[in-house]
Amino acid sequence: MKTHCTACAGMEKPLSKSAAVKALKKLPDWEISQDEKMISRHLVMKNFLAAIKLVNKIGIIAEAENHHPDLHLTGYRNLQIDLSTHEVKGLTTNDFIVAAKIDQLPMKLKTKKNAKN
Repeated sequence: MKTHCTACAGMEKPLSKSAAVKALKKLPDWEISQDEKMISRHLVMKNFLAAIKLVNKIGIIAEAENHHPDLHLTGYRNLQIDLSTHEVKGLTTNDFIVAAKIDQLPMKLKTKKNAKN
């Protein structure tokens, strides 16, 4: 897999279903949407501050790659990350590159030990 995103200009169509499913096998914590146009990961962070710190780190990756996920923080620590390439209305290699980079970030997740809520 490439290690950096490529410009979307000139991309005509999204990855095929089989190519997307194959790429997803390398990202076991991610799910593909029913319409196969997006991949998502849901995280339950240790607390609000841990969630905000991760959002900021994701922002740095997104800016460096010029490929930006939709980030949803709800219930103060539930973080949903959605990746799709809007230019082609579906998935491209860029989505999987950014997902893999997000997976490399340190994450303070909720554990049974700190599971009060």
